[in-house]
Amino acid sequence: MELTILMPCLNEERTVAVCVRQAAAFLVQSRIDGEVLVVDNGSTDASVRRATEAGARVLCCRETGYGSALRYGIEHAAGTYVIMGDCDCSYPFDRLETFIQYLRDGADMVIGDRFALPMERGAMSFLHRYIGVPILSLLGRCRFHTDVHDFHCGLRAVKRESFLRLSCRCGGMEFATEMIGRAALSGQKICQVPVAFSRDRRGRSSHLRTVHDGIRHLRLILSLRRENI
Repeated sequence: MELTILMPCLNEERTVAVCVRQAAAFLVQSRIDGEVLVVDNGSTDASVRRATEAGARVLCCRETGYGSALRYGIEHAAGTYVIMGDCDCSYPFDRLETFIQYLRDGADMVIGDRFALPMERGAMSFLHRYIGVPILSLLGRCRFHTDVHDFHCGLRAVKRESFLRLSCRCGGMEFATEMIGRAALSGQKICQVPVAFSRDRRGRSSHLRTVHDGIRHLRLILSLRRENI
């Protein structure tokens, strides 16, 4: 199988089926041998049932956390390549052509850039858009000697074999920074793709904890060194 489209899920019953169907349609329209894999991370609503009914393969990850769910999903993915994204309708799962093409052309990792295109109004808070993400991404670029513009974009892709060699460990949101940092320090080829970013449609607050998660990202940036890879 060439491609796994991976979605971490925690109480996303209002949006997960829409995202699964959109991703499945992309595979059919693009004539790609692939699967849609949803990794549930302890949902207490109807997320698992709705993802299954929409046609996804669903696995349950007992270790809580965004990073834990994604690592578990990549480890159990059937595809040579894995494209991952949040199942809250904030990312376009029907526009993944550039991601897969970069991977086919030899990239080890492809990161979306939400700042390269106009965002939907309300898609990102003022604090995250103008302070948190830009500053932490700047620190990441300086620390890891990479030109990745948006360290926190949730739509990203990896060559599964290349990712597994990185031995990422983080279980929380800082996993997004860790995988880029380890790939850059290891000399892997990283490409970037402009992505449209929309307001999530879950109808509830985000799982993000601004200060807590920001501090974890910062600690990771300061602690990760080439000799740790």
